[in-house]
Amino acid sequence: MKPGFIFRNRWIICAFAGTFALLAVVEVTMGRSFFGPDGKPGLWESNIWSSENSQRFADPYSFSHIVHGILFYGFLWMAARKLPVRHRFLIALVIEAGWEILENSPLIINRYREATISLGYVGDSVFNSMSDVLMMSLGFLFAWRMRPWLTIAAVMVMEVGCALWVRDNLTLNIIMLIHPVEAIKQWQLAGAPHP
Repeated sequence: MKPGFIFRNRWIICAFAGTFALLAVVEVTMGRSFFGPDGKPGLWESNIWSSENSQRFADPYSFSHIVHGILFYGFLWMAARKLPVRHRFLIALVIEAGWEILENSPLIINRYREATISLGYVGDSVFNSMSDVLMMSLGFLFAWRMRPWLTIAAVMVMEVGCALWVRDNLTLNIIMLIHPVEAIKQWQLAGAPHP
């Protein structure tokens, strides 16, 4: 099967586009800015300590969303293997869009500020949220097309690479959000730029 197989069905294309449109409408209704507080679009922000982080199209956390897609593919392959892959893809798409809405709610924004290194976190721009869903989609499609050992290796490279690069990754993010560990937080803060 070719990678485009998932998008051959018009219903899937409409559902994909509809999910993005609904995500944008919900986040704008929640008061999220489309391009962030400065209103300027941008493609990349590498500094996780910058006020531009989570406002541009992509940032170091984009790798976490690719990992989301790989993990969603694996989980749905185990839990719902009989469903066609395009239906599993839509389930993953809706879960990721739902997480983006929850992540940008005051509940999660405040939790990030209290428990993680994201002290000045203001939430994602709508542009960044849509990119996060796109990154998850790429991760899902990658896992669907590649051999399991290669997807596991890709997850390891992204997780270890991000831990070394920005002292954060999906694993650390989940730990710090659910059950903060002070030693991890101090190690992460040691990587912050000094004025």
